[in-house]
Amino acid sequence: MNASPMNAGVKSAWLSLDSLSLHSAGTHIVDAATLSFTAQRTVVLGPNGAGKSTLLRLIHGLLRPTSGNLIWPRPLTQAMVFQRPVMLRTTALENIIYGLRLQGHNATECRTRALAALEKVGLTPIANRPARLLSGGEQQRVALARAWAREPQLLILDEPTASLDPASTREVERIIGEIAAAGTHLLMTTHNLGQARRMAEQIVFIDHGRIVEQTPVEQFFNTPQTEAAQRFLKEEIP
Repeated sequence: MNASPMNAGVKSAWLSLDSLSLHSAGTHIVDAATLSFTAQRTVVLGPNGAGKSTLLRLIHGLLRPTSGNLIWPRPLTQAMVFQRPVMLRTTALENIIYGLRLQGHNATECRTRALAALEKVGLTPIANRPARLLSGGEQQRVALARAWAREPQLLILDEPTASLDPASTREVERIIGEIAAAGTHLLMTTHNLGQARRMAEQIVFIDHGRIVEQTPVEQFFNTPQTEAAQRFLKEEIP
């Protein structure tokens, strides 16, 4: 792996991957990923099929690695938001309350925190509307509110604005920025290079399942170290 540690010796890693791999039917979906996450806001980039989403699911625990290890210096509470959020067949408010109830909060606290989260994402007026009837942008904001209400230490985002129009994308980016400002670590994938540049401190570039570059965001966009990253940026490989 060609990598330039970000602020080496200054920031300690909140997560390290040690030869993390996932193989299926002879295909190396993620292949011996070894790196340390030190930045608060990390964006994973790479072509379609490179293994970005799989890497996030391995980190979140939705998939079990074939080999290798995830090393957490201290356990972090996590939440994950997907490109197409899953909405329960109930109201926007109850979708958020459900997640809090799973954490063990009492009914009063669940409602209080859920209403506060909806206010933060600007959706108080639609609290009692069926979540599945909301627009795509509104559903994504409900998903972010559901995650934010649980106060995760790590928020994992898989293409959170891929299906949204520009106005909804800006609003989702604003919300994600506020979550980060509250101290939450962000780990995110996106195909939007402008968004990656706006949101990231650090870029991890993955190609054919292998981590080939890990650099500060401006270094990645201005002077990518590997031919694969240079080609990706030049051609904007989908």
